Amino acid sequence: MTEEDKRTQAWIGDAVLALYAREWILQQPGIPREARSDTFKQLTANQFLATIGEPTAVEAEIGRHYQDGGLPAAYAHIEAVLIPPFQKQQANRKKAPGSYRKK
Repeated sequence: MTEEDKRTQAWIGDAVLALYAREWILQQPGIPREARSDTFKQLTANQFLATIGEPTAVEAEIGRHYQDGGLPAAYAHIEAVLIPPFQKQQANRKKAPGSYRKK
């Protein structure tokens, strides 16, 4: 795979991840409206993706799943690979002093 192919797949993967993130956030009862934007940024940020792998490669993998099997395949990949570490990271954030806590 050329670097250009990888970047093209990553561009598609980035768009799929953004759509998934918005839908996922809306389905989470524990995320208040005022925290949606921050949660979206955290889930799609290169800083988070780097905890999984090289961000462009992570997005390219999402893009390949999308191209091979459409949204269901890409979403299943995101749910299996990205969501568990993201939820763990979010739980750790809530425990941290000064973090947002729903009252």
